[in-house]
Amino acid sequence: MAKYKQSSSAPEQPTVIKPREGEAFSQDGFGFEWKIDDADTDGRFAVVHHTPFDPGVLAAPLHKHSREDEYSFILEGTMGAILGDEVVEADPGSWVFKPRHQWHTFWNPGDTPCHVIELISPAGFEDYFRELRDTIDDPEAMIPLNDKYGLEMDFESIPELCERFDLVSPDA
Repeated sequence: MAKYKQSSSAPEQPTVIKPREGEAFSQDGFGFEWKIDDADTDGRFAVVHHTPFDPGVLAAPLHKHSREDEYSFILEGTMGAILGDEVVEADPGSWVFKPRHQWHTFWNPGDTPCHVIELISPAGFEDYFRELRDTIDDPEAMIPLNDKYGLEMDFESIPELCERFDLVSPDA
């Protein structure tokens, strides 16, 4: 039986990541905490914690990834989402799968903050959120960033999504 050989870049000892540990960014009712990066898993996956986002907040315009799948685990609150042509709501303990090449978005339709843990596979896209900090207020500057990460965004979807689901955009 072949023995599993761990890569030199991944941690060789068990690791505990405590609440509020690690790099974080928040703006306008939506934020990120980086928990597990590509270097921690040899690029297999990454984990980003979407810090509690407020009721009635749209997290992003409709968008689709060309390289990675996302798996959202709802810790607290309710997450609404469009997945392709379906509208879903997920409660605490639920997983929501957002496969690459599928248009999707998500928001908080509830009355309390929503906590979401995002598993991204393969890793690498977690760095998009780091670079987003510098362009979050400038959609024009986001275009080359989105291209770099193979992300297609429909910014024109924001007004319709906000009206349809009684939401506000994070930058409103």
